[in-house]
Amino acid sequence: MGNCASLLRQKLEERRALPVPGCYDALSARVIEAAGFEAVGITSFGLAGSLLGKPDFGLLEMADILRNTWNVARAVAIPVIADIETGGGNALNVIEVIEKLIAIGIAGVNIEDQLFPSRCGHLEGKQVVSAEEMAGKVRAIASVRKRLGADLVIIARTDACAVYGLTEAIRRANIYLEAGADMAFIEGIRTRADIERAAWEVKGLLSVNLMDAVTGVQTELVPLPELARMGIAQVCIPAAAILVAHRALTAFFEALRASPTGLLAGESHWLSSFEEYNAFTGLSEYRARESEFLPRATIEEKYAVHA
Repeated sequence: MGNCASLLRQKLEERRALPVPGCYDALSARVIEAAGFEAVGITSFGLAGSLLGKPDFGLLEMADILRNTWNVARAVAIPVIADIETGGGNALNVIEVIEKLIAIGIAGVNIEDQLFPSRCGHLEGKQVVSAEEMAGKVRAIASVRKRLGADLVIIARTDACAVYGLTEAIRRANIYLEAGADMAFIEGIRTRADIERAAWEVKGLLSVNLMDAVTGVQTELVPLPELARMGIAQVCIPAAAILVAHRALTAFFEALRASPTGLLAGESHWLSSFEEYNAFTGLSEYRARESEFLPRATIEEKYAVHA
């Protein structure tokens, strides 16, 4: 974990608008890694959809978040950024969660200043706690990091922009940085001009959210090279994976249901081949482990292999 956290910290300090797509499970994390991205973030938006089939409306339990985080951390070698939403309660609850995340081996953690139960940052109806309460949570995370000798990257997200405006969001970002956060994350920032202003006035590393990198939901789509010139450290793309999955699944099963034969024979463009998928998930490695560690008689019985 220490190496991954240090690597993530180094990449963020370069202020080159590091793109960090959001995954919703171990498979989507591996796809993101295989595509060549340098880090991956776990998105509660995607997790709520994949695990519950429900909106990101504060419905996830912390146990589910931690279990999914464990699976993702084991699946990839690139730095993983966890999303603990509001931290599961007050600063004392946050301490318990952070201890678990450090044990898992997480490189970074997002925590937000929404009032529990939180919701997707691009939905209406958000409320935020006081800056002082959130700063206490950040200090609590920093204290755990110091006590355990970890190098966890603390990312303090503020949702105040949609509630009170950009000026208050910038004020809070600076308070959280002073409290010990390594990077501030202003959620719901809307325009290029607002991003430029925030990059100038936030006294530390800054992350922004492009939601899906396609439609520009709430936040204006600004090319990454331009964001890098502004000095933005990280660009989150949290929703793309789950939205792509939803579109692909919907299109395929609607076509299958509409087919008069109940088949889509020959239309291989819909999916990866069985062989490609098994290769990607490492089936051959597990077959090799079987051969190495299981009794020969068991292997012969399983696969009808005869010397």
